[in-house]
Amino acid sequence: MSLDEPSLARLMAASQRGDRVAYRTLLADCRKWLSRYFARRIAPHQIDDLVQETLVSMHRKLATWDSGRPFLPWLAAIARYRWIDALRRQRDEAELGDSDAAAGAADEAIHARLSIDRLLACLPPGQAQAITLVKIEGASIAEASKICGQSESLVKVNIHRGLKKLAQLIESE
Repeated sequence: MSLDEPSLARLMAASQRGDRVAYRTLLADCRKWLSRYFARRIAPHQIDDLVQETLVSMHRKLATWDSGRPFLPWLAAIARYRWIDALRRQRDEAELGDSDAAAGAADEAIHARLSIDRLLACLPPGQAQAITLVKIEGASIAEASKICGQSESLVKVNIHRGLKKLAQLIESE
C-alpha cells in the first residue's frame, strides 16, 4: 500500500501505459483513500457505493490525467463530483413526500413526451421532423425522406445536427 502522491502518480502513469498489476494496485490504494475521504462527508452505509461510483468515474477518465500534474487533486476532484451527485440524489429523495408518490406510467409518458416536444421546438423544423420520424416513430431514412420532401442525405444531416443540438441543450440545463 502506497498512498503517497509520488507512488500513486507512478502507479497511474504505469496504468495509463497498460500495466494491469499497477492498475490493480492503484485501484486498491484509491479505494482506501476514497473510503477515508468519504468517511468524513457521508453516512457510513453509503461509502462503499460512492467509492465504487468514483472508481468507475476514475476508470472512464483514466486518459485525462496529465502525468505532469499531481494525481491526488485529480482524484479528489472526481470524488467531489461523485459526492455532490450523491447529495443531490439524497435531496431529491427527501423532497418526495407521501403526496408525491410515483406518478403512473401514463403520467410519466405524458411528461416525457412534453419534454421531448419542448426540446424539439428548439430545433429548426426540418431537423425536428427528421428526428421525430426516424428516431421516435421508427421510420426508415427513405420513408422519412419521402414524407419530409428532403433527400435521404439531408435527412441524415438533419438528424445528426439536430441530435447534436439537443445534446447541447440538455447539457446546458
